[in-house]
Amino acid sequence: MSSAPIRSPTLRPHRMKKDESFLGKLGGTLARKKKAKEVSDLQEEGKNAINAPMNPSTVDMHPEDTFLEENEERTMIDPNSKEDPKFKELIKVLIDWINDVLVEERIIVKQLEEDLYDGQVLQKLLEKLADRKLNVAEVTQSEIGQKQKLQTVLEAVHDLLRPHGWTIKWNVDSIHGKNLISILHLLVALAMHFRAPTRLPEHVSVQVVVVRKREGLLQTTHVTEELTTTTEMMMGRFERDAFDTLFDHAPDKLSVVKKSLITFVNKHLNKLNLEVTELETQFADGVYLVLLMGLLEDYFVPLHNFYLTPESFDQKVHNVSFAFELMQDGGLKKPKARPEDVVNLDLKSTLRVLYNLFTKYKNVE
Repeated sequence: MSSAPIRSPTLRPHRMKKDESFLGKLGGTLARKKKAKEVSDLQEEGKNAINAPMNPSTVDMHPEDTFLEENEERTMIDPNSKEDPKFKELIKVLIDWINDVLVEERIIVKQLEEDLYDGQVLQKLLEKLADRKLNVAEVTQSEIGQKQKLQTVLEAVHDLLRPHGWTIKWNVDSIHGKNLISILHLLVALAMHFRAPTRLPEHVSVQVVVVRKREGLLQTTHVTEELTTTTEMMMGRFERDAFDTLFDHAPDKLSVVKKSLITFVNKHLNKLNLEVTELETQFADGVYLVLLMGLLEDYFVPLHNFYLTPESFDQKVHNVSFAFELMQDGGLKKPKARPEDVVNLDLKSTLRVLYNLFTKYKNVE
């Protein structure tokens, strides 16, 4: 296998100091130079808010970051939620996806809040995914310029997502303010819309701490923020097809469809003394898909191009992805299913792939 392409470090905007705390990062620009008395008062406010019996909180709030005006509020992710394995996985999957998309741009993202807030990476990501050029300045250092770029990028995103019923849970100020929750909502929506070739962890939720100042005192509340549901539900916002209808409204006919597809694939696989009885399991490693494409298009697939006995998840995904490439070479559109879904035994995804083959090759002997 070829070595991974060399990626140069991304151009990074101003990074925040290490001693800036959590609320400050999510809360936007806050005053940093205060009189000693103000700091002392704030320390007392923070102590009262944390220790108040009716408002328990485990959040470590720095005095400077809790300098709020009356009725002003800040939000942050509960530190415990940040340690949740599924939350960490979601961030890793999204970062890996962005870096894979932008590898030719010689951009590499390491931290979502720091690398996406100014709109530069988001612009490149959307241009690459949507195959269109946005009319924005390439490099903007000023806050006004960055927000103008973000406005243009987000308007283009909204034009894509709104027709599909997505609730917009982000805006220019929250993205530029490095609000990780807003950034994650945006990226999840983009990943689903553009059918990212990866599987997002399902049912990811986080506890969000909301800090408000009322009558001179800080009050904290906790709310649960849902970042992902099931892949099926999220993808359903974008498209429904005959198989969705079949599964939802005519499950009794599912066996008929499966039987027809099994007959079709065995008609060709029998030539290699192979036989399929379970569609969702026997196509999951991609081997039969690759061999089937060779039989349908009447060519021999060199064994070094795929794993004949795949052992790992990645090897199986490679096989299915390779089969998808062969399908596109044969004139079929890019499959709606994702390789990861087929490998994960998602029956509906497997049926979509096989039905496309059946539609084109049903008369092939």
